[in-house]
Amino acid sequence: MRGLKGRIACITGAAQGIGQEICIRLAEEGAIIIALDILDTKSTVNRCREKGGHARGFVFDVTNKNQIHRVVQEIGEQFERIDIWVNNAGVFDNTATVALSEQKWDQISDINYKAMFLCAQPVIPLMQKNNWGRFINLSSMAGKMAYSEEIAYCSTKAAVLGLTRALAVELGCHGITANAICPGPIQTDMLKNTYQHLADINGVTLEEWSADILKTIPAGRFGKPADVAALVAFLASDDAGFINGQAINIDGGLVFY
Repeated sequence: MRGLKGRIACITGAAQGIGQEICIRLAEEGAIIIALDILDTKSTVNRCREKGGHARGFVFDVTNKNQIHRVVQEIGEQFERIDIWVNNAGVFDNTATVALSEQKWDQISDINYKAMFLCAQPVIPLMQKNNWGRFINLSSMAGKMAYSEEIAYCSTKAAVLGLTRALAVELGCHGITANAICPGPIQTDMLKNTYQHLADINGVTLEEWSADILKTIPAGRFGKPADVAALVAFLASDDAGFINGQAINIDGGLVFY
């Protein structure tokens, strides 16, 4: 156990995939879970409760400032604090630069990057009040590398790293840390859909494309959402109190910086 018992942990993008797994893991560690998503979070809340945890869900849009402030205010009124905020909500895009519309660029930026700023603003005072807090931001190995036809995704995930470092410097004196996680290939529906698209473009099967990618991962396997959730649980704990402003790879050795 990581000593998270009674901590108030808010996770965006919590309805499915990595976000749902983070909620379940933190619930197992004793945290009180606030599952946040534009989709229905009932499944996540139920699974947390099945693990013996306490959980509540809110449906909200991470790009809507008014909704964010309303939800944070309600959480603050109920619990008088927020201890852990995991910015997990995000979208992937693989549109060529010349084909990418300004509207789509803005949409991706708003969800992947700007939302983290909008969420931080009302949450910071609640963490400062208790002189303890954890911001954990989901970036990607695409924030450190570049891929063809992923200009919006790579740019926004790189921006997350700058935002994380800035929060770390600004808030460290208040007992608040901010760290980013950079997952590599994690077995989710988003990864499967992306690989299927790339396989189709290259005229191979999904299995063939996945096998070629697997050869580049020293650990010899794809990651699981539970792998990411385990790292979140560590960064959320007192054990990680001196880790601040970092961008931690979780990719089986695919990227070495």
